[in-house]
Amino acid sequence: MKFSRTVQFNAVPEWSTYYIGYSNLKKLIHSLEADAATRLALGHHDAERISLIPHEESTTEYDAIFRRALDDELGKICRFYSEKETELLAELDRLKKDIHDFHVRTGVEEASSSSGSSYTAYRHSDVESVAIERHGMLDKNGDMMSMENYTNGAEQFSEISDLKIMLKKRAIALYVSLSELRAYVQLNRTGFGKALKKYAKCIGREMSGNYVPDVVEQSYPILRSTRDALEDKIAEVNFLYASISTQGDIGQAKLELQGHLREYVVWERNTVWHEMMGIERNIQGVGLTNQGLLVSSNPIADALEHKGVLNQPPIEIRTRLGAIRLPRLIFNSSFALLAIIALVFTTLLAVPIFEQPEQQSCLAILIAASLLWATEVIPLFVTSILIPLLIIVFRTVRSDDVHHERLNAPDATKYIFAAMWTPVLMLLLGGFSIAAALSKYNIAKVIATWVLSNAGTQPRNVLLTTMFVAMFLSMWISNVASPVLCLSIIQPLLRTQDTSSNFPKALILGIAFASNIGGMASPIASPQNIIALQNMYPNPSWLAWFFIVIPVCIFSILIIWVMMLVTLNPAKGAIITKIQRSTEKFNRTQIFVSAVTLITIVLWCVSHKVESVFGDMGVLAIIPLVIFFGTGLLTKEDFNNFMWTIIILAMGGIALGKAVSSSGLLDTIAIGIRSVVSNMGIYGVMVVFGSLILIIATFISHTVAALILLPIVAQVGQAMDDPHPNLLVMGAALLCSCAMGLPTSGFPNVTAICTTDDQGRPYLSVALFITRGVPASVLAYIVVVTLGFCLMKIVGL
Repeated sequence: MKFSRTVQFNAVPEWSTYYIGYSNLKKLIHSLEADAATRLALGHHDAERISLIPHEESTTEYDAIFRRALDDELGKICRFYSEKETELLAELDRLKKDIHDFHVRTGVEEASSSSGSSYTAYRHSDVESVAIERHGMLDKNGDMMSMENYTNGAEQFSEISDLKIMLKKRAIALYVSLSELRAYVQLNRTGFGKALKKYAKCIGREMSGNYVPDVVEQSYPILRSTRDALEDKIAEVNFLYASISTQGDIGQAKLELQGHLREYVVWERNTVWHEMMGIERNIQGVGLTNQGLLVSSNPIADALEHKGVLNQPPIEIRTRLGAIRLPRLIFNSSFALLAIIALVFTTLLAVPIFEQPEQQSCLAILIAASLLWATEVIPLFVTSILIPLLIIVFRTVRSDDVHHERLNAPDATKYIFAAMWTPVLMLLLGGFSIAAALSKYNIAKVIATWVLSNAGTQPRNVLLTTMFVAMFLSMWISNVASPVLCLSIIQPLLRTQDTSSNFPKALILGIAFASNIGGMASPIASPQNIIALQNMYPNPSWLAWFFIVIPVCIFSILIIWVMMLVTLNPAKGAIITKIQRSTEKFNRTQIFVSAVTLITIVLWCVSHKVESVFGDMGVLAIIPLVIFFGTGLLTKEDFNNFMWTIIILAMGGIALGKAVSSSGLLDTIAIGIRSVVSNMGIYGVMVVFGSLILIIATFISHTVAALILLPIVAQVGQAMDDPHPNLLVMGAALLCSCAMGLPTSGFPNVTAICTTDDQGRPYLSVALFITRGVPASVLAYIVVVTLGFCLMKIVGL
């Protein structure tokens, strides 16, 4: 990991602006490097006129510039450290006084340690027994008093217990803060060394003088005496905690405090949005080999970049006419697959299947795009970018008038690009902004931890509650972010489990399955829902969507939960530690973000009633975008972190759908399918199509399955004697989310199979996943085609 990333992910969020500005130092180094190269190339006189730093005439003056930047960073660090140290030492003094008063009140004597510091020694086995005796809950013979005289003493004892808990929490918070101050010093100390090495590498020589030993090491935060004093204060907090929590056992107190520190790092300092984006970029489009190992989804890039195919000598084939040298790239399996797809595309263009040439070319594009999406031989979004190019070059679209004339390239360009941006994509962007805000300001985590803290310690209850939390989060922050957030929350539970216990496996599988199910729970929960809305006329209201989907989600999760209880027995060997409730109260920013989110959701729910004002749900999605980015709650970096690949993927799907419809190919396909299902009712068609979609979406991504199949489903539904296109489209979209039989069937599954313990061992095997994932998919399919179908009929789809 690059050091700038190390700083980002190890920094205390509230202190982020006070760490060494390593990224800014790198930019300065690269500017100096560019200036030095310019001078070397053009000569000193010319370089002086165009130099980035015109007043410096030699590379030795770069040292002065860089030293000034280092001095500024060091000064910032020293000032912050001094302020924070003063604040924490004042809190330590207050804590010592309050603990002393507590012990005096409860009758615990003070003794001096051999070092001269005052620490607590006990006359009694614990504080509570002293409190009971001193506050009148025992009679003179040591027996408990009668209930008549008990109440007053019990109230005083409760007060003492509450005070003890408060002091323990203060000691833990102080220990964490002092430990983070120690880590702050270590991280910045490392940063100066890294920056100087970077400078030496780019400029070509080390900076004059010994900056680290002569300047950095002599600064107040990094002095040996300062660091030793900080360690003494941490030890003092350890002793104080032992005096009120572990009956004077210093070793046990240290273990407990270190455990609290680890939990704090997992709970309070995980930046879920960054973590989610990092995981998505690392394992986006993961594939499954025959051995069940996860591999890169871009094998061509892997061949070129990692295996060095281009750098290897060519393969020589000897013939009678002489030796033929061929590059090794063409013998790569991925390149071969790409060549096969190109051959299929060319063949479909050449072999006459339809009378109209635009239908012929559209079929070739449809098959080629489907193969590229399914095999992921190139990234999914690249295929989507390629689609408009092929549509325009091969003149696939026709005019919308009664003549249906084949459009030339300029007119086809306007036609396709005008269709590629729709209000549904604005709805997706609005959903991204809400997800980013809920994650950035910890609103989703606070809500989730509050719910899970009330789940109790029964494994079956914790599992069910965790699944419902994952489903609820998937509704609003997408089924991509939801599993990452939930897995970060349950880390304390996973760490305490025995290796033989199935409870961690059940939790991780439950989160994956529930996140997939949650992907159908709201129109913005997953891309397949957005694609469904593009193919539904008119769009159902949010209330209608919730009326259909919420019961389907609840029943699906309950059935899958029972299945896992039966097949995994998660209670066996489970060690449950109660999830800690977040102690932070909602601040004004969190309240404001929550209010904007709720108002937007309400407007989406009543979008049909305000259609005369706003026109479409996509226009309503502009509200959170403008508010969150306009007020600075979300920044340009947050905007750049949106999953733009999904936007491009959806745009490519829209372009392909428009071409299939405009060319007349969709009508031709629909007529052929209608002849096959002509004797089936709407329910029979849904069962058959649902089975097909479930199988296809299991092997390719949910989004790709929706892109390929939903336009066809809509046309078949429209062409039936009793047309119900919206019912079939919505049912098909829901069944895309139900496909979770393989570890690669959707992002939640990929996240689950990649989750490892502290030793880097995966919790789940591929076999375990498949043996639970396939039954879960079938159970969810049954719920959709029964309960879901009935609810869709009631709504009138």
